[in-house]
Amino acid sequence: MEVKMSSKFIAELIGTFGLVLFGCGAAAIAGVDTIAGLSGLGLLGISMAFGLSVVVFAYAIGGISGCHINPAVTIGVLLAGRMPAKDAIVYVIAQCLGALLGAFVLQQILGGQLAGFTAGEWAYGANGWGTKYQSEYGTTAAFITETILTFIFLFVILATTSKVGNSTMAGLAIGFTLLLIHMVAIPITGTSVNPARSFGPALLAGGQALSQLWLFIVAPILGAVIAAAVWKVTEPKGDTIA
Repeated sequence: MEVKMSSKFIAELIGTFGLVLFGCGAAAIAGVDTIAGLSGLGLLGISMAFGLSVVVFAYAIGGISGCHINPAVTIGVLLAGRMPAKDAIVYVIAQCLGALLGAFVLQQILGGQLAGFTAGEWAYGANGWGTKYQSEYGTTAAFITETILTFIFLFVILATTSKVGNSTMAGLAIGFTLLLIHMVAIPITGTSVNPARSFGPALLAGGQALSQLWLFIVAPILGAVIAAAVWKVTEPKGDTIA
């Protein structure tokens, strides 16, 4: 059964919206201890929020759009020859709109605190690097981290969703890969590996988050390009499969 592009657009928008709301929401709302004395989620909890979000939406919308919910994934799939460019453009637009909507809802929730809420330089779970951000890593470390981890993420996606992969377990493998990625990268960049996920919060946070957005567009896309190229070389061809 062929799925309409409008359905794919809506699915990608909702999936990316959910990823930003759950993932960035976990970081911005529940990442640290609360005034009421509740313990914050911490690095592991935030990592799980992002990873499980991908698992949930992989099984919810995977049959509709493939659950890219990430422009880097869409670009990687495009370069691997699995989708036409016109579809990829629609996907990226849906993802960016979904991420912006997710960040907007998060902004409204945080603004509802009775004691008031002051947005900092990297509000709403925005990504960043440098002085006063997380463990204060430099630009080079941030760029390498985002490029390499996106490469790994895309390679796993292309492999698990290929004809030689286990499609029934792909959602879990991809989600757990993102969880592992966050466990490494949160102290460095807050973890992007997803230009849309970075776009929404940065646009609303402004300041340094917005000025640093370029890295979270360029590095993940570079990682996706490398992954697609490596997968084309690695992918078993025809009767060469053991």
